[in-house]
Amino acid sequence: MTDRSNTLKKFGTFGGVFTPTLLTILGVIMYLRLGWVVGNAGLLGAWFIILISFIITLCTALSMSAITTNIRIGAGGAYAIVSQALGLEVGGSLGIPRYISQGLAVTMYIFGFREGWLGIFPDHNAFLVDIIVFASLFTIAYISANLAIKTQFIIMGVIILSLISIVIAAYDGSMALPLSDSLSWGSFKGSIENDFSGSSFWVVFAVFFPAATGIMAGANMSGELKNPKQSIPSGTLWAIGVSFVIYMALAFWISRSATEDELLTNYYIMVDKAYFGPLIIAGILGATFSSALASIVGSSRILFAMGEHKVLPYSNLLAGTSKNGQPRNAMLVTGVLIFFTLLLRNLNAVAPLVTLFFLITYAMINIVVIIEQRLGLISYRPVFKIHKWVPWFGLISSIFAMFIINPSVSLISIAIVLMVYWYLSRQNLETPFEDVRSGLFVSFAEWAAKHTWGMKKMQQRAWKANLMVPVRDVNGLKGSFEFLRNIAKPKGSIKLLGIEKFNTESKLAHQLEEISASFRTKGVFSSSTVIHTDEFANGINYGSQA
Repeated sequence: MTDRSNTLKKFGTFGGVFTPTLLTILGVIMYLRLGWVVGNAGLLGAWFIILISFIITLCTALSMSAITTNIRIGAGGAYAIVSQALGLEVGGSLGIPRYISQGLAVTMYIFGFREGWLGIFPDHNAFLVDIIVFASLFTIAYISANLAIKTQFIIMGVIILSLISIVIAAYDGSMALPLSDSLSWGSFKGSIENDFSGSSFWVVFAVFFPAATGIMAGANMSGELKNPKQSIPSGTLWAIGVSFVIYMALAFWISRSATEDELLTNYYIMVDKAYFGPLIIAGILGATFSSALASIVGSSRILFAMGEHKVLPYSNLLAGTSKNGQPRNAMLVTGVLIFFTLLLRNLNAVAPLVTLFFLITYAMINIVVIIEQRLGLISYRPVFKIHKWVPWFGLISSIFAMFIINPSVSLISIAIVLMVYWYLSRQNLETPFEDVRSGLFVSFAEWAAKHTWGMKKMQQRAWKANLMVPVRDVNGLKGSFEFLRNIAKPKGSIKLLGIEKFNTESKLAHQLEEISASFRTKGVFSSSTVIHTDEFANGINYGSQA
């Protein structure tokens, strides 16, 4: 296997981040649900919903930008960010559910493509359409990310043409309704599915919000970017800004072009009102296809990154690459996962999990920035600086959005993350990079020490057996092992203090560390050190004063 970094084609800001992020945000909701949102909430309500959604994602994008300009981010996007800050256990607890949810997202995008296709060709076999679309997606993604990016350029062209068709319709007189009638707050009548029995602002928000959750599409390509520190912030923020303007403008256009009844009853209202309707159909198909393509490429990179870090079983296999550096094994596993989810034929029950795992990831990225800012470590010096309240707002708003969308499924998704963390924390994963956990524990220790020092006298009930054991004969220590363990267990600790004359060939330090590890295995915290001195008594004196 060749070195991946030397053989892998690297992407710039436009192709690697801006394009996949923009195309994921400008998805099927823009074409098929934005009109319904305006019909329920009115133009003012729709603008407010769009604004809230993009503010939530913008705060997380700003936090992500700060982190990516402070560390050398590897493959895996958000998984890499969280892992390098809080360790592989926390990163994996997000990475595994997020990988599975992105696989489910690919299947849902395929189903969305199929619905649009059957609207044009109702006689075609639904399952056959799904298989052909899946085979096309998998082939493109399997060959290389470069081909996937080039395919997305074509799709972007189709979506731009569909938007031009809307602009021409606006100039051609489609906006016939007076502005005074459009600038209003909606009556929230509901949808065809609930017989227009009523809705609410937050229900409509929950329908629209997934449209704004595509900001990780570019970050997932972090391992294949020429300069991720520059590309991820600029590409993501530009994609958010451009898509925000498009959504706000489209809401204004559709509110002036269709009546409330039309917006509520016709999900294909944009097709009817555009200058050339088939371009909107092409845009719908292109949006679902590009979102699926970005998700299948991104999810395989997450799986590959977890394989590199030995988070999963058969990690060496998952981390395998082709001669040109493509994660082919991870792509094959991802393809198998997607194929089996296609056989389910209905993912409505698990669909909310996809959005909620995105929001949990957003929350964790904001938590990482909050921890870094609060610790004040000298290693945290991001080029892209943000105000201290930005990650707090991103965290709170992400949690708020989760429970607005679906409270019960939010609890389930959090429980899944915690269970995965519990499992990974027992696997003794070796983190190959430094993280902030040591700084976090040191800060807690400093806080506790300061408060303990301020007490007038120590609480006798808080006493624990914290032993310092001078050692010059390891055999004697081994004979006292169970005795010392019984004294210190369960909450005490043992400090092994080796004392010897300086000797370059001495194995005392290594032997003490082995015994210390045995104490830890038996449930007693232990550490060891060696002092070099000619007098044993002096060694004890030095150790007790340290």
